[in-house]
Amino acid sequence: MPMARKKNSKAQSSTIALNKRARHDYFIEEKLEAGLVLQGWEVKSLRAGKARITEAYVWLRGGEAFLLGGHIQPLESASSHIRADSTRTRKLLLHERELAHLIGATEQQGYTIVPLALYWKRGRAKLEIALAKGKAKHDKRQAKKEHDWQRQKARLMRHAG
Repeated sequence: MPMARKKNSKAQSSTIALNKRARHDYFIEEKLEAGLVLQGWEVKSLRAGKARITEAYVWLRGGEAFLLGGHIQPLESASSHIRADSTRTRKLLLHERELAHLIGATEQQGYTIVPLALYWKRGRAKLEIALAKGKAKHDKRQAKKEHDWQRQKARLMRHAG
């Protein structure tokens, strides 16, 4: 009799941290998925959900990509022989052609790279990054008006039906 695969009993989301501010401040053009080079204590902290990427940004240097400003809060039970730096620069793992595409877009076309989400995928921590252009103040106001109108329209449809 074949053994059935046991589903994970924990009903928890694979999302660790979201950067909601990025969608407000930027026009998102293209999304990519990148791996992260992490230390052991950082993985434990991510499993506990202790990460923030709202102030983080991606920096390209020497043909490599790095995450700066991402905050992973160390656990109290973290290893005592390592001094945990919660905001250290973390290397992003991308294919060469993806890196070349990002470098070209940021240097020639004026794009910036912002982190959107940090999540688990098959037991590995992944970072969703996006090529983005900054929004002007009037663009942000227009987006807010559009969002409010959509919400009001949904409310009216709910009450009418």
